[in-house]
Amino acid sequence: MNSHDSSLHSNNPANSALDSAEKLHRAVSSALSHPTEQLIQQANNSLAHTEQAVIQAQGYANKNAVELAEELLGEEKERLSKLHSDER
Repeated sequence: MNSHDSSLHSNNPANSALDSAEKLHRAVSSALSHPTEQLIQQANNSLAHTEQAVIQAQGYANKNAVELAEELLGEEKERLSKLHSDER
């Protein structure tokens, strides 16, 4: 995932959803590399936050940003589900 300079973006729900998806990516990556209870919980919290951000962004003019955020959210959900299945 490419990082972007959030200072270049206006503060709108679509860009907030993208920022949230990037934070989720980092949280999931940390949990995958060091699967401690704390990092897994942080990744789950970040997932919930990103889901809310994407819901809030739906319907805004920047459809491409919203679609990208939705796609990234789906990828991170898949990565996180692998972590949960490895826990069992």
